[in-house]
Amino acid sequence: MNAGFTLIDYVIFAVYCVLIVGLGLWLSRTKKGEEKTSSDYFLAGRTLAWWAIGASLIAANISAEHFIGMSGSGFRLGMSIAAYEWMAAPVLILVAFFVLPVMLEKKVFTMPQMLRDRYSHGVSLAFSILWLFLYIFVNLTSVAWLGSLAMVQILGDPGIMLFGMAIDAKIFYVILLMLFAGIYSITGGLKSVALTDVIQVVFLIGGGLITAYFALAHVGAGDAWNGLQTVFGAVRETPQDMHLNMVIPEGSTVVDAATGESFDIFKDVPGLALIFGAIWLTNIGYWGFNQYIIQKGLAAKNLKEAKKGLVFAAYLKILIPIIVVVPGITAYVLFNHPTLADTTGLSGTIDIADDAYPWLLRNFAPVGVKGIAFAALVAAIVSSLASMLNSTSTIFTMDIYKNFINKKASEKQLVGMGRLVAFASLIIATIAAKPLLGGLDQAFQYIQEYSGYIYPGVVVVFGMAIFWKRATNKAALWAAIATLPVGVAVKLLLPDMGFQLRMGYVFMILVLIAVTISLLDKKRLAPNNVESPENKRKLVQVSYGFFAGAALCFILGLIYSAPLAQYAFQAIFMLGVLLAFVGLMLIMNGKAKFKDANAYEYDLDLFRMDKGLIVGAIGVVVILLVLYAYFW
Repeated sequence: MNAGFTLIDYVIFAVYCVLIVGLGLWLSRTKKGEEKTSSDYFLAGRTLAWWAIGASLIAANISAEHFIGMSGSGFRLGMSIAAYEWMAAPVLILVAFFVLPVMLEKKVFTMPQMLRDRYSHGVSLAFSILWLFLYIFVNLTSVAWLGSLAMVQILGDPGIMLFGMAIDAKIFYVILLMLFAGIYSITGGLKSVALTDVIQVVFLIGGGLITAYFALAHVGAGDAWNGLQTVFGAVRETPQDMHLNMVIPEGSTVVDAATGESFDIFKDVPGLALIFGAIWLTNIGYWGFNQYIIQKGLAAKNLKEAKKGLVFAAYLKILIPIIVVVPGITAYVLFNHPTLADTTGLSGTIDIADDAYPWLLRNFAPVGVKGIAFAALVAAIVSSLASMLNSTSTIFTMDIYKNFINKKASEKQLVGMGRLVAFASLIIATIAAKPLLGGLDQAFQYIQEYSGYIYPGVVVVFGMAIFWKRATNKAALWAAIATLPVGVAVKLLLPDMGFQLRMGYVFMILVLIAVTISLLDKKRLAPNNVESPENKRKLVQVSYGFFAGAALCFILGLIYSAPLAQYAFQAIFMLGVLLAFVGLMLIMNGKAKFKDANAYEYDLDLFRMDKGLIVGAIGVVVILLVLYAYFW
């Protein structure tokens, strides 16, 4: 079973593999007599241009969890799952304009290092350990496992034997993917990862669009546009079918076309909570403070290139649902309306939702195109694995090894340790993949939920580090310590509540803890007299805008939470708390007499926006408004 691959498909895929590995190894070379420094290895010598930053951000982000997991969610849940992609676009704009400038100004190398400089070694160590566990046991394992599922579905079981025993095909493909990613990322570091990602993202987007095109063309008798209209029309002919709705009311159920089971989809995509709720926390935490993502921005040659790269990534992010969600919906329609297109003689089946994309690729991509589309899938997997391996080694080497194990480590020792840690992470994740994910049929939700346990704390602690001068080490430490226990407690108290809503409540509790402790903590205070009177006035004025927004959220919540309870409108209270939290930080920066002794100081001109980037940001918002209006 090989998905109908012909020699030309294998040749195309082989050329892709040779191109990526060859380019990665070529980029990893050093001049004779020179050695890589830690900056070269972990931050590409801070030389990345905007196009490399934007492409690498998307290549690192898009992986098997999207091609397989999100396409599977499109098959089961529908278009509403696209909110995770589309709501990321405005957050990328916010990170570009307000978060990244501070990090570049302060020469941030890693996220835990920022916490160490701003708070203490204790807070830094706590988050270093959290990130390492998340990367190895959630991110690396899930990406590799989902990739192996896809390869089994597409290529079949290769029948590998070792010492007379058959090797599990899924484990075999996990090993291949890890080795592929490890060869060039471990050798060359971030420069190899980022610049190969430029090629990867071309395969990723191009191959994804090609698969979507041919699946829709099959439905439309050769016309992909007609096929898209046919697919959408088939969904809308059934009034209770929510597959084209972005806002899902409570009590909405779907019957999984693969298993015949009925699911309450509100827990996964809770109505307006995917616009007003904790999805903002997920995205801010992921795009703003996640090492393997923001590391690309930290490696920029200058601030302007970094900003342009993130805006470019925002536009690419809007494309992703077309590449992965629409094919999932197409597979759903073909299963539920077999009369719309000829489905006789198709190879394989969809036993679980996450089989949807591989099934489409097997059956609808023509000869030659299969190799390109398969290369796109592998590109998505390998680019993410490479970025995660690099960032895992960065955090351990720079934040644990250098600070606690070998404080006098040379540049050569740091690079060597980085390579060793990346290899060890690869081995651990390979061993852990099947035990952790072997029984799941919707891995995208697994990733979102378990990542969601730490993102409320991440946003509180890192947000205060950058934007609140009065935030103290004790407040950050207790917020970090409370993140997991509070998340678990809310889960136990509200087991039937969707994780997006639970995250909002966890965030509110953590804000209360952090603000209270900061205001009561009198240690390590210093006079807040650095800001000029003009800057203080600007901070206070801007804070009033945030307070007004928070007040509007609370008023709307009080008025409409009950009438719109079925759409989870109460999530707007979380947005209100977030806006009030920002307003509090800004007004205290402008008016408070004291600040934490380690507080960040920076000129407000750092956030100045040029016209080109403003136009680009407005374009992102306009596109999103149009999309939401169409799929509402």
